[in-house]
Amino acid sequence: MLRMLDDSTLPLIEPNAQHQYNVTEADLPLSCPMPGMHLWNSHPRVYLPIEQSGWAKCNYCGAEYTLVRDPQGGGSAH
Repeated sequence: MLRMLDDSTLPLIEPNAQHQYNVTEADLPLSCPMPGMHLWNSHPRVYLPIEQSGWAKCNYCGAEYTLVRDPQGGGSAH
């Protein structure tokens, strides 16, 4: 089941401001830039396959994402 995230309620995050991000299962499906990031000075949104390996890199901006798995299955780490 695909769940849609209403990113209008999230604080804005400056895209490409850092190059390493920790994400959790709550952030899936993972896209770069992530919901809540300013998009005007970034690149087109792309979805990154992180579920299998636990790591993904954006081919546009080089941002690296690490999936932090919560042993109890909830929460957010960013």
